[in-house]
Amino acid sequence: MLDADLKPQLQAYLEKVVHPIELVASLDGGDSSQELKGLLEDIAPLSDKITLRLDGADARKPSFAINRTGTDVSVRFAGIPLGHEFTSLVLALLQVGGHPPKVSQEVVEQVRSLDGDFRFETFMSLSCHSCPDTVQALNLMSVLNPNIKHVAVDGALFQDEVNERQVMAVPTVYLNGEFFDTGRMSVEQIAARLDTGAGERAADKLKNKAPFDVLVVGGGPAGAAAAIYAARKGIRTGVAAERFGGQVLDTMAIENYISVPYTEGPKLAAALEQHVHEYDVDVMNLQRAEKLIPTDREGGLHEIVLANGASLKAKTVILSTGARWRNMNVPGEQEYRNKGVTYCPHCDGPLFKGKRVAVIGGGNSGVEAAIDLAGIVGHVTLLEFDSKLRADEVLQRKLRSLPNVDVIVSAQTTEVQGDGHKVTGLAYTDRSSGESRHVALEGVFVQIGLLPNTEWLKATLQLSPRGEIEVDARGETSVPGVFAAGDVTTVPYKQIVIAVGEGAKASLSAFDYLIRLPVEQAEEEIVAA
Repeated sequence: MLDADLKPQLQAYLEKVVHPIELVASLDGGDSSQELKGLLEDIAPLSDKITLRLDGADARKPSFAINRTGTDVSVRFAGIPLGHEFTSLVLALLQVGGHPPKVSQEVVEQVRSLDGDFRFETFMSLSCHSCPDTVQALNLMSVLNPNIKHVAVDGALFQDEVNERQVMAVPTVYLNGEFFDTGRMSVEQIAARLDTGAGERAADKLKNKAPFDVLVVGGGPAGAAAAIYAARKGIRTGVAAERFGGQVLDTMAIENYISVPYTEGPKLAAALEQHVHEYDVDVMNLQRAEKLIPTDREGGLHEIVLANGASLKAKTVILSTGARWRNMNVPGEQEYRNKGVTYCPHCDGPLFKGKRVAVIGGGNSGVEAAIDLAGIVGHVTLLEFDSKLRADEVLQRKLRSLPNVDVIVSAQTTEVQGDGHKVTGLAYTDRSSGESRHVALEGVFVQIGLLPNTEWLKATLQLSPRGEIEVDARGETSVPGVFAAGDVTTVPYKQIVIAVGEGAKASLSAFDYLIRLPVEQAEEEIVAA
């Protein structure tokens, strides 16, 4: 099962195991069970602290548990955790085996103090790049707290459960048999949901922070670059981010980040965060900004009001809140979100194996999604509003060569239709003839571009008709002392490499603004705060 080159690497990792662990497999006579058996038989001999049993009695087959011998510490996988989940398997082996996790002691204590009975199930797919974060977070929590149990379920192998629970997006998490949430989640996010007093404690902690010289709002590539450039100037720097990494976390293959021939979004996001933490930057994660209160005089302190009620103050602010997937804004879209309407073909495609789906959007993202899905689903219908596709010609040629893809142009989607539980089709208008038409299907993948995250700024600074923050060549906004960078701005071409450069530029501009403030005035503002 394991590649010959991979075995010595895994063996080196397993030298970090402290406590004996036991792999307990629950198998049947199927091919998948034999594949899992082969994987576990490859792993067990790599460490003298690992033993293997094949007499497990779990109802899900194939599945296996990783148990710390003589304790109730355990992590479970239902399926064969390869692909993106192989890292989850390695971390589970290490953490059950006593290797310390890479989270703060504060988070460790928060998880250990959770009181109650928490039985989590995560439905994931091996091609999902968002799933490992959620799986690894819940695995770690189950290692830290015996009241927390977790099993990661490969939806492709347990289709009956997927259909019964109508899981149409991954990762989807259930707690004690009830729907908990869907999407990428961190230990901090999950713990905050379970710990009812966490929000109030976090707000109290933030309220006592001294004003920053530069406060970056947003933790994507632009925000990370801005923070690093500011910290290198030796000035007090903070980052308030709803989720560090931003939209990069939802990006699969990245092949155009100069000097890095290939990487994946979560890996790049982790590298960005690690780089930021190498400097004296106060990173405040899981913090959503809700209001900007600009100072009424030059050199004063701007204020950012957060969703938890706390406020942060700074002499300069860099807005880098990025963008999100644009919705179609048609009837049924929100009603059937994660019930057939989805925005990530890499994550959710395997859940639609053999089914009929539509892709909305004929740009590069839409055509790439259709090509990917064509190898998994039964049939793909791509609908484009314009009279022609806008994707690169090389992608269009590949798309049109696929036998199970139909392309419809001049199509305006008007409704997502369903039976109250899941998607059953969509309606569109033929813009050439004006006729209304219907397509029967089970899934709709929306790929129609980005929407800037600026709703909270509408009454504060100048925005473009598309809602982007208007900036000049230096990243300055219409408010003195407030700068902006990345996909949230009017700068064209929404690319990671451009966002990084714009973040650095905005930070240098903020520093230039600071050094030109009257010294006496700046000192008075700090004292007054």
